[in-house]
Amino acid sequence: MGLSSRIYYRKLFLIKTLAEDTQPAAEAVLIELLRKASPARKIALMLDANRTARELAVAGLRARHPADSAAQLRRRLADLWLGPELAAKAYGQMPEHE
Repeated sequence: MGLSSRIYYRKLFLIKTLAEDTQPAAEAVLIELLRKASPARKIALMLDANRTARELAVAGLRARHPADSAAQLRRRLADLWLGPELAAKAYGQMPEHE
């Protein structure tokens, strides 16, 4: 099924896009590019998305806890990603102010 056929199919059956702020035609192009991407490219995209999510999470933590050290921010990030109980088992208790 070609790109124009998929767009027509989506319009015909009113398939909702994955992102509400994205036009169906644009999403179809993105999906096609992702389908054609090599496994290495897909992994690189996921690693980049993960890095961005981590940076945004740390920025939010830094804004909420400006006096925290880098070690405390890393520990708070572990709480977000793993949950407090598992983070405590994996990394110990929250470090005191350094």
